[in-house]
Amino acid sequence: MKAIVHEQQLGLEGLDYRDVTDPEMREGTVKVRLKAVGMNRRDVAVTSRRQEGDPPLVLGSDGAGVIDEVGAGVDKWQVGDEVVINPGVGWEKNSDAPPEGFQIVGLPDDGTFAEYMVVDANHVEKKPSTLSWEEAGVLPLAGLTAYRALFTRGQVKEGDTIMLPGIGSGVLTFVLKFAKAVGARVIVTSRHEEKIEAAKKLGADVGLLTESDWNEQLKDETVDLVIESVGRATFNKSLGIVRRGGTVVTFGATTEDEVEIDIRKFFYGQYNLLGSTMGSAEELKEMLQFVEKHGIKPELDRMFKMDDYLEAFEYLRDSKNFGKIGFHVE
Repeated sequence: MKAIVHEQQLGLEGLDYRDVTDPEMREGTVKVRLKAVGMNRRDVAVTSRRQEGDPPLVLGSDGAGVIDEVGAGVDKWQVGDEVVINPGVGWEKNSDAPPEGFQIVGLPDDGTFAEYMVVDANHVEKKPSTLSWEEAGVLPLAGLTAYRALFTRGQVKEGDTIMLPGIGSGVLTFVLKFAKAVGARVIVTSRHEEKIEAAKKLGADVGLLTESDWNEQLKDETVDLVIESVGRATFNKSLGIVRRGGTVVTFGATTEDEVEIDIRKFFYGQYNLLGSTMGSAEELKEMLQFVEKHGIKPELDRMFKMDDYLEAFEYLRDSKNFGKIGFHVE
């Protein structure tokens, strides 16, 4: 089969699209013939984290396809079933934090950017009937991350006002859609006017430039929750805009990781700062049901051909996307 592989060189230079050995079936597994797979910023990051000389690795955490073969001992799936891949391994029940040993598909083991993938039968879920293959293929990781950050950690409810600095990523477009589905008010920021306008078309109530004075622009707003994923560039502005006693949930850092805060101002303000990452299999099932119930569809920016892998990686690296991108596998 063919797959997008990283080996030999650090960074995007180590990428290739080539023939690899078909994965072997084992007891308790299913073989999925992938139809569409989704890209995440993690895929770009992985290429720079691996060491020179590491063995070839099939990248990718997201995918959807048809079960092509069922291993011994599997009775919950049949050949022909339409499924999505669970991007997490080893986190079954919702808990305060991932258990020891939790891993994300695509490192250290092979991922989804291939024609076929063999996975544990418990690590696939039924594809939502409301979604196309492309929509289902880009949904799991970003949708799950958004669901846990907004609901499990952020505890958003109808009537809350949430703020999303740096709108445009797959996760934040899901947060926007999920929040509007439960009746929240949503404020977004971006460095790009076109992304602000695109977010308003999806239901954002207020949009402003990231570099603007948020406190002046939002003097008539009360922000209950900020979903923060930018890092140093916006972190203190996020703490400065959320109401006293409000919450900041952070799940990423597209700019520098380390930030400094005024701890005295923080504890006097009674703020809540919560970390979040991915989610459990239990939350994945809840998210898929939520998406189907509310008719939510991923915001698809572009789908690439597999042999256009380098263009796709550069496109995501440079944050050109608004929403999700992915690959047609067939």
